[in-house]
Amino acid sequence: MDILIIDDERSIRNTLKDILETEGYSVAVAEDGAKALDLLKVEKFDLIFCDVKMPKMDGIEVLTNIKKENPEQTVVMISGHGTIDTAVESLKLGAFDFIEKPLDLNRLLVCVRNGLERKSLVQETKTLKKKLSKDVVMVGHSPAMEHLRSVIERVASSNAKVLITGENGTGKEVVAKMLFKSSNRSNCPYVEVNCAAIPSELIESELFGHEKGSFTSAVKQRIGKFEQANGGTLFLDEIGDMSLAAQTKVLRALQEGEITRVGSDKSVKVDVRVFAATNKDLLEEIKKGNFREDLYHRLGVILIHVPPLRERLEDIPDLVEHFLGIICEEQGVTKRSFTKDALEEMKKYRWTGNIRELRNAVERMVILCGEEITVDDVKQFAAPTSL
Repeated sequence: MDILIIDDERSIRNTLKDILETEGYSVAVAEDGAKALDLLKVEKFDLIFCDVKMPKMDGIEVLTNIKKENPEQTVVMISGHGTIDTAVESLKLGAFDFIEKPLDLNRLLVCVRNGLERKSLVQETKTLKKKLSKDVVMVGHSPAMEHLRSVIERVASSNAKVLITGENGTGKEVVAKMLFKSSNRSNCPYVEVNCAAIPSELIESELFGHEKGSFTSAVKQRIGKFEQANGGTLFLDEIGDMSLAAQTKVLRALQEGEITRVGSDKSVKVDVRVFAATNKDLLEEIKKGNFREDLYHRLGVILIHVPPLRERLEDIPDLVEHFLGIICEEQGVTKRSFTKDALEEMKKYRWTGNIRELRNAVERMVILCGEEITVDDVKQFAAPTSL
């Protein structure tokens, strides 16, 4: 990770450089704002420390110029003459943090870790947005799909929490991403958590973060998903598999707009819109004592049910055509086609795995069949078989 230090005091520059290089970071220095801006024209840095009081060009001016050229650059302001007004002005202009001199070592290193994690999250969000704009599409024109689109259009621009239900493979994740793309937070972080894939003993740390030393393997502070999604959207997939202990903390976060990291007694304010999804009947889970009723009502401000494929069989030709384009490109083969009779045959299957199963079937036939896929091909290869 590359860090730039901008400070007119040589002793401060050298001390910071030595500390950060000892921690394994690559560090460059600049003695004034003009030299720093020249350096930024030819080099990129993951994190910048900038003094406020400097001759020629003060730190606020340097910050303004940096943010003008690169709005996503992470900048931490430092000052020995700090005032609340200066700190507030810095943060309004886009500074990530403000630290007063003399610098506290622990405060400094925590700020570095948080700043670098923030940069990493920004990059992940940009990558995800590119993927969203390319891959997320709702295919089909059945009445069920038109209704689903209508609901998404009405709900997306609100700040309401959404609970998405449906069988495995129906496309609940796609609905969440479509909601995000159309929301007022579409330029903010979008963070996904698969609650079923995280061991119950680690889910609290994953969601809320932890402090260094809070448990055996906590070798450094970790920022949780709620904080990573601050200002944006958090998608809790498979929420029905979350432990009751974690459910309690999620409920508090939703009610009070704040979280507490594992091993800490300090609360952190968060502004997060939450989408949740499950393939379970949460009302039945509540009766069994596996899910909190108050959390269900907190999450389910808006309930969206994604219909199974068997309830929209008329969408199968559109889905097949959509998957053919994607799969043939991935496999590097010429575009395949289904005969009309083959598509009709596809409508006769139950598709218990829903859209996910349908996609697998199309991919199997692209690989194993000729350029025109027939009724016989569907009968032989639509269902998985041993070769």
